[in-house]
Amino acid sequence: MSPLKIKQGSNKHSAYNLRPTFSDIQETHTLAVLVENEPGVLARVIGLFSGRGYNIESLTVAEIDHEGHLSRITVVTTGTPQVIEQIKAQLGRIVPVHEVHDLTVEGRSVERELALIKVTGTGDKRVEALRLADIFRANVVDSTLESFVFELTGTPDKIDAFADLMRPLGLDDVARTGVAALARGA
Repeated sequence: MSPLKIKQGSNKHSAYNLRPTFSDIQETHTLAVLVENEPGVLARVIGLFSGRGYNIESLTVAEIDHEGHLSRITVVTTGTPQVIEQIKAQLGRIVPVHEVHDLTVEGRSVERELALIKVTGTGDKRVEALRLADIFRANVVDSTLESFVFELTGTPDKIDAFADLMRPLGLDDVARTGVAALARGA
């Protein structure tokens, strides 16, 4: 038997094994993009995502250096490792982009999001909503006889969990800022 011959039904060593070398598993990554604060930059960055069919789960943008005219765009996106690498490479080629950091792979980071959550209800549901808000350290920023507006800061998972618990109690509306993130340490 020749050493090149392999067992029938096995394509482990076949030249015709066309399995992709990259993982097909979807991963969520947080990207921090430092850009010039000038008209059209955000549109160009977002155009890169929409033009190639990449999804944006969260997006926050703010000027971080008034004198240097720099803004930080924080994007949470999902894709295969191959797609994430393509996104980072393509972002780096946009001229007003100074830096692209993948906070998910560069080490530990701090991620926070702010949410305003309106809950309407009376009686026991109202009492339960206040009890849960206390557990989650949510602040009451508006109150009427029929509703509360809670302010909650935390990870996206924490905000999702709070909203899920408020649904049966009368969740009426939710406004979220999107993720703000920074790398930990020096």
